[in-house]
Amino acid sequence: MSQDETDATGGGEQPGELPEYAERVLDVADLIPPGRVMTYGDVAEWLGDGGPRQVGRIMALYGSAVPWWRVVRADGALLPGHELRALGHYRAEGTPLRDASRRADGHLPRLDMRRARWDGAPAPGGEESHT
Repeated sequence: MSQDETDATGGGEQPGELPEYAERVLDVADLIPPGRVMTYGDVAEWLGDGGPRQVGRIMALYGSAVPWWRVVRADGALLPGHELRALGHYRAEGTPLRDASRRADGHLPRLDMRRARWDGAPAPGGEESHT
């Protein structure tokens, strides 16, 4: 078994079985409301386990089953290689964006992290928070 295969399955998982930590990360991604985001580090902090790199690895391996575009880099840059797909989701959901500077590569906007970041608190409409 290669190192990547060990990392992907958590070492002791059966093929096709999602590692427990991955389930937890994906559950948090599912909770993020449309139009809001959490950073990789926010997710790890919210879980009280792992760190940004571990969350990023889980999202890279298993994130396609959840709203992956809502788990983002702390600098608000769009996910390399997935910028246009993510941008479509952000625009459809009304996620706050900042205009790109003329010097920005490809002139892609960034997420407005100050306005888009979600802290896990319930919304006035009654969304559930982490307990």
